[in-house]
Amino acid sequence: MEQKVSKSVIRRLPIYLSYLKALPDDAPENISATTLATALCMGEVQVRKDLALVSDGGRPKVGYRRESLVADIEQFLGYDNTNDAVLIGAGKMGRALLGYSGFSEYGLNIVAAFDACDALLGTDESGKPILPMRDLGRLCAHRKILIGIITVPAAQAQTVCDELIANGIKAIWNFAPTHLDVPEGILVQNENMATSLAVLSKHLSAQIKNR
Repeated sequence: MEQKVSKSVIRRLPIYLSYLKALPDDAPENISATTLATALCMGEVQVRKDLALVSDGGRPKVGYRRESLVADIEQFLGYDNTNDAVLIGAGKMGRALLGYSGFSEYGLNIVAAFDACDALLGTDESGKPILPMRDLGRLCAHRKILIGIITVPAAQAQTVCDELIANGIKAIWNFAPTHLDVPEGILVQNENMATSLAVLSKHLSAQIKNR
């Protein structure tokens, strides 16, 4: 489907997918937008609109066939195509991401990590290589890699970002707590832990006040 979809919709789709895939084998074959919205405490109209953007399999009073809906969402999100990525920064967070096998379910394959510290070079416990930064360009060109993951300290993040872009990276998953300046056409997805913690803290404060 060629319709332009907002980032907010794209953020909700994995939530729907996760719920659908977690249903037991003996769950009903069909599921409605209403059922999905109720289960996830979301607005029915919003869920219905979201699903209509990625699947034309919905039927009045019947809903969607679960397996087909899962396939439609995965195809729309690109989970059915494996995308290779490189990771820069082989510290604790970097190695944790490098060793996480669950990324394959979402079509992401981290082929290697890179680090400027010689002491970290070699083979990770996951079996994936940790290479020196001088090898970044060669591997990106050879594997035609378009995704870069940044897990370096904030002070180094912009330099790493610039180097990734210079080597053909078009999309960056940024775990460094800093803003990155990128040219037009480069996508940056920030994982801001401070923001997430602030949301959790605010939620807890509200819950405590309402007791």
